[in-house]
Order: sequence, then C-alpha cells, then structure tokens
Amino acid sequence: MLQTSAPTDIVDTEAFRGLTTTAPREYVHRAALAEVFLTADWSRTDEAHFTLGGQWPRGHSFFGPVGGSHYDPMLAAETIRQVGALLAHAGFDVPLGHQFLMWELNYRVMPLLLPVGGAPADLRLDVTCTDIRRRAGRLAGLSYEVVISEQGRTLATGNARYTCTSPEVYRRLRADRLAEPATAQEPPTAPVEPRSVGRTDEFDVVLTPTERADRWQLRVDTRHPVLFDHPGDHIPGMVLLEAARQAVQSLTPVGRPVLPVAMDSTFHRYAEFGSPCWIETEPAVDYPGSPERLIRVTGRQDDEILFTAITTVAGLPS
Repeated sequence: MLQTSAPTDIVDTEAFRGLTTTAPREYVHRAALAEVFLTADWSRTDEAHFTLGGQWPRGHSFFGPVGGSHYDPMLAAETIRQVGALLAHAGFDVPLGHQFLMWELNYRVMPLLLPVGGAPADLRLDVTCTDIRRRAGRLAGLSYEVVISEQGRTLATGNARYTCTSPEVYRRLRADRLAEPATAQEPPTAPVEPRSVGRTDEFDVVLTPTERADRWQLRVDTRHPVLFDHPGDHIPGMVLLEAARQAVQSLTPVGRPVLPVAMDSTFHRYAEFGSPCWIETEPAVDYPGSPERLIRVTGRQDDEILFTAITTVAGLPS
C-alpha cells in the first residue's frame, strides 16, 4: 500500500526560495500569465516608496521588437500601468474586484538603451507615490512615478494617476453598460494596410481608414488576446495608446519604423463600445537639431474628447 505524507507548500521549500516568479496575474489585472511583466519580488521602503522587479521578453506576440531590434516602448507603458494595479493590491490593501480608472499615463524611454539583447531584460522599478488619497480609510486614488532600470542603467521613466472604486459603486455608475457585454458588439471595421502602421497582421491593426489621411476610426476587435485580455464593459486604455502609436507610425513612409519614445496621455472618460471613436493627428512639429518629432493624437467619441496623447517619435538608433 502506498504511503502518503502531508502536502508541502512548494514555495516554502528550500529549493525554491529566492527563485523568480511572476507577480499574481490578478494583482496586475491580467488574465494570461504571458501578459504579466512584473515579478513577485517587491519591497516597501516606507509609505510612499517601493522597489519592484520586472522582465521584458525578447519576443512577444504583440509587443514585439520594433524593426526587429529594439524593445517596444509600449512595454514601458504597460509595465507602468501594471505597477499601479500591483501597488493598490499589495501595498494599499485594495481588495480584488475593485475597479480602476486611469486618468494619466506618461512615459519616456531611452532609445539607445533599448536594443534587445541575448536574454530578457531583468528590470528594477523604483516607485514613488506622490498623491495618496483615501476615503473612509480605503484607497480612493493614487499618483506615482516609476524609474525602470536594468543593471543600473535607466531604460525608461514615467508616471500615472488613477482612481479606484468598489464593485458596488461601480455597478451603480455603469449599470447600463454592464448589461451589454463586449462579446455582443458588432464585428470589427476594416483595417488599414498593416505595414502602414508597423504591423504585419490585420488582426493587430486598431485603425480603420477614412477619407482623410490624418483621421481614422478606432478598430475594436474583442477577440484580440492581448488588447482584450479579459472581458470588460469598456475599451481598455492600452487600446487607445496603441491607436496613438499606429497613427503616428502611419505618418512615416511605409517600411520605416519609428519609436514612440515618449507619450503623455490624458484620459477624459471611458471609451465605450457601440459608438464610433475617431482618432486624429495634428501636424508634426520638429525639434530644431533633433531627430525627434512631437505629434498630438486626439480621440473623440460622441462629439467629446476621449483622450489625448502627446507623442514624441524618433527613428531607430543606428
């Protein structure tokens, strides 16, 4: 007869101590483990300062290397977003199930330090919380700044601001939208030519052409496993940032990839399903003596501004 013993917690065994694991996917509001860019080794210095670990993969199904050589700056944006969710749950005891509304998300990467190397980029993230707001003892909102570094070199910096609310309050605020799940939406509109926005597959395109070269309709395909990682009642903010990136790429001749080296984004309201969202760019502004250009991308829905993204673009470093 087989002898059995009491179950052992694998994390507590000596062999597994000190090894790297991803942060819980629930803590960064992701369903797929492959989309978690933070690791479980985080620590707190004081009420407002944290140190986190992270990793950028050498290859990714959506955030792949730009031009086949440089990390996609959108990885920085998504990493900064995940930091905010992790802080709320692990640092400020916000229960899972609370809803978050991102009001600002900004980043800047250092292009010369972005080439993809022979191993994934193991990251250190130093986080400073600058505006901690509570209501009835519970976290109501947070602003934070992030420095992303690898082996002592700063790869990117950024900051964000969000508010969070309980499931009960959220259900009252969004009752009409919660009754219509994303899966019930109409089929996606036609994509622009993928190569014109730096993509190779129509599935990854988030813009639909219009009669104007500087205006597109947001293309929403809830089947996309990265942009729509899990069901929701509104279009995620990262879809809007990807629309901004594809819009500025379209202003460059086909086959010449550009890096969105910086993006200062402000979100004014939820992006809703079932109503067209229009993406527009203003003429690029060149910095004298610099290879960078500054482009304003604006999203509008139902005749109201949805978001703005002041995007700085540059060519790939030689």
